[in-house]
Amino acid sequence: MTTNSQVERKDFNDVMIPCYNPMEVIPVKGEGARVWDQAGKEYVDFAGGIAVSCLGHCHPIMVNALQEQSQKLWHLSNVMTNEPAIRLAKKLTEVSFAEKVFFANSGAEANEAALKLARRWAVDVHGEEKSEIIAFKQGFHGRTFFTVTVGGQAAYSDGFGPKPGDISHLEYNNLAELEAHMSEKTCAIMMEPLQGEGGLISPTSEFVEGVRSLCDKYNALLIFDEVQTGNGRTGDFYAYQGLGVTPDILSTAKSLGGGFPIGAMLTTTELAQHLKVGTHGSTYGGNPLACAVAEAVVEEVAKPETLAGVKEREQWFRDGLEALNAKYDMFAEIRGKGLLLGAALNDAWQGRARDVLVAAGEQGLMVLVAGVNVVRFTPSLVITKEDVELGFERLDKALASLNK
Repeated sequence: MTTNSQVERKDFNDVMIPCYNPMEVIPVKGEGARVWDQAGKEYVDFAGGIAVSCLGHCHPIMVNALQEQSQKLWHLSNVMTNEPAIRLAKKLTEVSFAEKVFFANSGAEANEAALKLARRWAVDVHGEEKSEIIAFKQGFHGRTFFTVTVGGQAAYSDGFGPKPGDISHLEYNNLAELEAHMSEKTCAIMMEPLQGEGGLISPTSEFVEGVRSLCDKYNALLIFDEVQTGNGRTGDFYAYQGLGVTPDILSTAKSLGGGFPIGAMLTTTELAQHLKVGTHGSTYGGNPLACAVAEAVVEEVAKPETLAGVKEREQWFRDGLEALNAKYDMFAEIRGKGLLLGAALNDAWQGRARDVLVAAGEQGLMVLVAGVNVVRFTPSLVITKEDVELGFERLDKALASLNK
């Protein structure tokens, strides 16, 4: 068995397909909001695996759930069901509008299922001519060929041959453009209730309410991609609950398993009936290990005190970023909601978000970017005040080094 000391970053280049360019450090251990690399260097984690590690690293409730289930049952085919999957599905229907759940392994797969359901519903109820899917520029919905084409960033979908058809991309927050474009041929609108990869762009209340109204007018489905915003990330269990607009289909992943791979599509009984036996499936979807861990995560995140704590921590981050901006004058605005936040760089610092990420890493702080102009923060939802303060001390040093 290969030990950590025998593995080096250069080995990645020898054996891994080069679709990633990871940092030079290799983390080997995590606890709470702290991570340690092979050399024993400590990092404060403000990244959370891109909004995944919602309870931090190795949270006891997750470890216990995994250990307990690992001694019972690891896998079954979907010829049979299992207890953790049913319990988790029940919990997700209790905390959302949904009545039915489909389990997958990732956000992309959950979105793929959502898009297939929308198209199948349209064919069944309205006919094949009702097939247009509308999505928004700078949106991100996954890396399968269908979801990456629906995502509004052509750079991710170009170069792979003919794309799935009848997909339109419009401007986010431009209700007039959407209203002018929609027709009875529109099958569904897919949107993030807060754009993540696109730069932490929040919808206006007028826009999100208008999208719902137009879907109703043209008999189209509203799909909310809550892969990044869901599971407490914005301070509501799902972001739609803070917007006063309910989708017809919702996708969720990332924080759902707190680090264990799992995704889910949530919808109504009426819509769910259009995915009959054999029309869709997943070998690992509903895996007992994944569902047991996710059940523990959902129980913890859904607690009122956890959700209230997200809003409290949001203010800690906003205060910390405003204080640093008063010192260094680097940010044009702080965007986002809850613990899905972005510091948008001002004109003098355009294109340098990755420089901030690298400088922070050198100081022992893990942050993210959302494009080249936004530094993104998606920490644990239960990160302590001590860890936040230490993280900002290190971010201060990082920004100071860039300002020399």
